Order: sequence, then C-alpha cells, then structure tokens
Amino acid sequence: MVFHFKNVLLSHNIDCLVKKEFLAGAAGELPPNECWPELWIEDDKKYDNALEILEKIWLAESLTLPSWTCTRCGEELEGQFTACWRCGESRYR
Repeated sequence: MVFHFKNVLLSHNIDCLVKKEFLAGAAGELPPNECWPELWIEDDKKYDNALEILEKIWLAESLTLPSWTCTRCGEELEGQFTACWRCGESRYR
C-alpha cells in the first residue's frame, strides 16, 4: 500500500520516499511497529496537499461496488469484478 501511495503522489508531482523499506525482516528482534515502512514527503510545504490526495484515494478504494449479474450466463458476481469468471463476459459490454 505504501508503494501505491508513493506512485500516486509522484503522479501529482509530489516527491516522496519510502523509509524502512527492508526492515520487515527485523520484526521480532525489534518491535513490529518500528519495522513498518514509512512514506516521507520531501517538501514539507506539500504535506497538506499530499494528505488530501491520499485521503481521497483511501476513501475511494474503501467504497464497495454493487454486485452484478452476468448478462450472458446469469452468474452473480461481486462488484469489484469487471468480467464474469464463468464465461468471460464484460460487465460493461
């Protein structure tokens, strides 16, 4: 998730970096929460803008799409799927 957020911010011209990227292997020797990766914004003036962008992304991704029924075979599918797993029919055809 951290790298997804990094890519989102970079696409908005907000330079950032991930710290503690390789520290997960030390969990156990160190407290686990000390090993979590961190996303750092390089320019403090862009922090509020970055936070606003990431909050919008987080809220948009947490929304669930309604279930749908395949028009070809009648299979009931969860909202996140764009094609039927049974017959391959596109949801948006």
